[in-house]
Amino acid sequence: MAKAFKFELQDVLEFRNLEKEQAQNELAKALAVETQIQNDLQTIAAQFLSVQKQLDSYTDFEDIAAGNRRKVLLDLQKEELLKQLSQAKIVSDEKRAVLDEIMKKTTALEKLKEKQLESWKEEADREEEAFIDDLANSGTRFHQ
Repeated sequence: MAKAFKFELQDVLEFRNLEKEQAQNELAKALAVETQIQNDLQTIAAQFLSVQKQLDSYTDFEDIAAGNRRKVLLDLQKEELLKQLSQAKIVSDEKRAVLDEIMKKTTALEKLKEKQLESWKEEADREEEAFIDDLANSGTRFHQ
């Protein structure tokens, strides 16, 4: 009978799967940073609109000046967040590229394992067939 299937590169495959999991986690963290920055940008946009509406109702010069200063501050915050978002997208793209490369390596090993398993199954079937044939042939020799 055929011995049990053993994939010689199983340890490497397990290591690659661990790498893939870590890369997925890193990408998730990078995407979370992007999402947080986008949420902050939306908050600033809402605040900007709120200040603009308030400015439309102001008649006092001091209130108008304070509102304009608030708009300038929000605009500066928006610009800083846009820079951060740009950097975060670069980091996400790098993490995505690393994950893609690891996934290619993992997929190649998984396909190799599947191929070897299929070959092993075919060989085991041939061995079993030969064994059954031998049994059948040896049985007919005894009856003659």
